[in-house]
Amino acid sequence: MELKLMMEKLGAPQTHLGLKNMIKEVDEDFDSKLSFREFLLIFRKAAAGELQEDSGLHVLARLSEIDVSTEGVKGAKSFFEAKVQAINVSSRFEEEIKAEQEEKKKQAEELKQRKAAFKELQSAFK
Repeated sequence: MELKLMMEKLGAPQTHLGLKNMIKEVDEDFDSKLSFREFLLIFRKAAAGELQEDSGLHVLARLSEIDVSTEGVKGAKSFFEAKVQAINVSSRFEEEIKAEQEEKKKQAEELKQRKAAFKELQSAFK
């Protein structure tokens, strides 16, 4: 699920089968999960040209790498700053959604309390 979300955030969503194939391509211990070591192996294989051109891992490696020798240090700095800013924007969006959900819960609780108070007052007149 984490790999799926990461690929979506990078703008390269994958199908369930595509994700399974990505994991299988670097899964050295055959547990159908990516360990940190196996995750790093993606980039090692990409640098060595060992990833299939049409694989999701190749897309992942291409989306999250920069060649400092061609872009320069300032280009690399800009690349990583843009990545951090994109992550922060999505985090802010998620925070706004959570805040809205909390506000709705608070309003629902207040409504429930008002209804209970009204029923209590209503029972006094019966």
